Amino acid sequence: MIGTPRTILAIGLAALAVGAGACGDDEGDEDATSSTSTEATGSAEIDPGTGDPFEDILEPDERQGTPPPEIEIADLEEAAADAGCDLQLDLEDEGNTHIAEGGSEPSYETDPPTSGDHSPTPLADGAYLDTPEAVNYVHSLEHGRVEIIYSPDLPEDEQLALKGIFDEDPDGMLLFPDPEMPYAVAATAWTNLLGCDTYSAEALDAIRAFRDEFRGNGPEDIPL
Repeated sequence: MIGTPRTILAIGLAALAVGAGACGDDEGDEDATSSTSTEATGSAEIDPGTGDPFEDILEPDERQGTPPPEIEIADLEEAAADAGCDLQLDLEDEGNTHIAEGGSEPSYETDPPTSGDHSPTPLADGAYLDTPEAVNYVHSLEHGRVEIIYSPDLPEDEQLALKGIFDEDPDGMLLFPDPEMPYAVAATAWTNLLGCDTYSAEALDAIRAFRDEFRGNGPEDIPL
């Protein structure tokens, strides 16, 4: 029996309501899915082929760095002066003798160190959240590495700006904090030092100019 027109109309309206409800549920699920996102993570770019990452004691820095702005000043001395940073070039070579593993750390003349006796084991290229031993990263300097070192007291956004410098060109680079050094931000290469008392956007240019000047120019010709 087909039923009265009123019955047919009621059945049709009920079917439309069910269909609309189903579409509404799908849309809700779609909205929920699109509103759920995971924070982008970067890479520490740890390269075990260049040294020891000391995985038991050093945590990699896998934060996503902030992409740096366009370079305004590419000349190292001009960029350092503009940023108000201390630039020390051609410092005394303090030696490069390998000391016994577990021995006492040499007394380095600069802070952070730029040369001197060191462990036979270099620190692997990469970004770290912990402070490595100087005897290991000084060996990395001998291999032509450039290190970006910062005070852990820097605000997160400033740390991520420095991580962005590392991220844009990580080959032959190290990045790590040091609560003991006298600068807010520093960069080191073998017998060369850039030290900035305060972080600034201008310091980013100075760090990149320092990197481009000294990376790969250590006394030992080790490939980046």
